[in-house]
Amino acid sequence: MARVVLKNVQKKYPDGLKAVSDFSLDIADQEFVVFVGPSGCGKSTTLRCVAGLEDITAGTIHIDDRLVNDVPPKDRDIAMVFQNYALYPHMTVFENMAFALKLRKMSRAVIAEKVEKAARILGIETMLNRKPKTLSGGQRQRVALGRAIVRDPKCFLFDEPLSNLDAKLRGEMRAEIKRLHMDLKSTMIYVTHDQEEAMTLGDRVVVMKDGVIQQCGAPLEVYHHPVNRFVAGFVGTPPMNFFEGTIVAENDKLWFDEGSGRLAIPAWAKEVLGKQLGSKVVMGVRPQAISDAPIRSKIMNDNVLPMKIGVVEPLGDKMDVYLSTPHHARVIAHIDAHRGLVPNETMAVHFDLDRLHFFEAGEQGTKLATAPVAA
Repeated sequence: MARVVLKNVQKKYPDGLKAVSDFSLDIADQEFVVFVGPSGCGKSTTLRCVAGLEDITAGTIHIDDRLVNDVPPKDRDIAMVFQNYALYPHMTVFENMAFALKLRKMSRAVIAEKVEKAARILGIETMLNRKPKTLSGGQRQRVALGRAIVRDPKCFLFDEPLSNLDAKLRGEMRAEIKRLHMDLKSTMIYVTHDQEEAMTLGDRVVVMKDGVIQQCGAPLEVYHHPVNRFVAGFVGTPPMNFFEGTIVAENDKLWFDEGSGRLAIPAWAKEVLGKQLGSKVVMGVRPQAISDAPIRSKIMNDNVLPMKIGVVEPLGDKMDVYLSTPHHARVIAHIDAHRGLVPNETMAVHFDLDRLHFFEAGEQGTKLATAPVAA
């Protein structure tokens, strides 16, 4: 397998669009790295640059200590798995998986051994004589994976391979790809817009926006310690809630004033937020850190805001409740489905003060403080 190093990589199109800007990343041998971000953030373009399907405008790409800027895709010793499977409809599963090996003029015996081994790994050994049109979406994706495996590449590249599958199959194939990584001990780069996939698959997650890396780190590090408001809002389901307010002091205590109520500033944030006295800041709280019952607070009134109940979405043992205040129209709480909630009623909403995040004001606000106990 191989180490992949991108240094100051840029991709700019003739019309002036900069799809990737100063992208630098060192991917270790056998590491599983996931590029995640909204549509148009540059993640697929970056992957295609690694594959050689896009020429880079500036920077360098090394695969296994070899500079590959001018190396054609077929000579980079990588295998790519696409969103649409890209199987040949007139060929059998065996022929699809063997095609690249035949081009390398390998012997029939070696080809058969490699294809049958990959088929056993993926559980498709009984389908080798079938045509793609007779297979389900999940089976076709397994064939596409098998076609990549037989090549024994230095690096696997995945471009949103599960986006065409239904939710159940996506979950199954996620587990399959994770198991493959552990079995093959290979270097893998995976692109997705689904942050759940990113969190469950990656050793590291690279969050991108507008062609720029916003944050790179272990999944739980990115989840618990987002470096800015964009990352905080993108990673997590349901998404993080944001409240714009002011830091105020009263009775020798610091408060976050939301406009219709106040929350006590927890001890771990006082030093940083004390410097923001009188200033606008953004407080972030995940739906899972909101409750309709008192939690982790010695003085209940320090962590309560009154909110109006809107839509209630039952999810079995949990429910998503859409709430609002006079100053914030959309707040989501992910709480136990233990009692009925009536729309338009007002309820006391309790915040876990040890799971708050504070950011500078603005859409791209940089992190000011995050609870250390969240790690």
